[in-house]
Amino acid sequence: MNVFEKDLAGMPLDGRDPEVAPIIEVIKQTQRIVARLNSGVYSEGEVRDFLSQITGRAIDPSLWLIPPFYTDFGRNIHFGKNVFVNSACTFMDRGGIYIDDEVFIAPKVNLITINHDINPYNRPTTICEPIHIEKRVWIGVAATICPGVRIGENSIVGANAVVTKDVPPNTIVGGIPARVIKTIDIEKYAPKE
Repeated sequence: MNVFEKDLAGMPLDGRDPEVAPIIEVIKQTQRIVARLNSGVYSEGEVRDFLSQITGRAIDPSLWLIPPFYTDFGRNIHFGKNVFVNSACTFMDRGGIYIDDEVFIAPKVNLITINHDINPYNRPTTICEPIHIEKRVWIGVAATICPGVRIGENSIVGANAVVTKDVPPNTIVGGIPARVIKTIDIEKYAPKE
């Protein structure tokens, strides 16, 4: 298993270990691309081209992302179709960020998949866990989604919420830490055939 696979698998990695050097190199390359993206005015297509360079894969033409945009690693971000990402979001993606179709992400949202060891003498060690955002989720302005969280389809995360646990489908959450506020009656809103 290489260091990238270990990172995605959630294995602890000590940032002082030479084994981590390839991850640091990707971070440096990504930061150069992010700096270019955030220092100009680009068309939606040009922004998607930058995102393709950052992620290392094609970006669906239905994605709309408004810069500035921040990411540390970039290669572990996966966008679905018809996704909207507003400005000044931060995606720390070493653990993997999976965004399904028709997701709306408000400005200044933080998706954070990395954590440091609780042991203060081992703080350079990182542990990653993925974030999954299912279909038709809306994440409100300045919300933070913590490592290992899954946001169930059709759910809403309120502004400034800090989500530390999974959110069930069809649910509105808010607060610090986020708690269930309401269940969405999905039958009421489902398209009629």
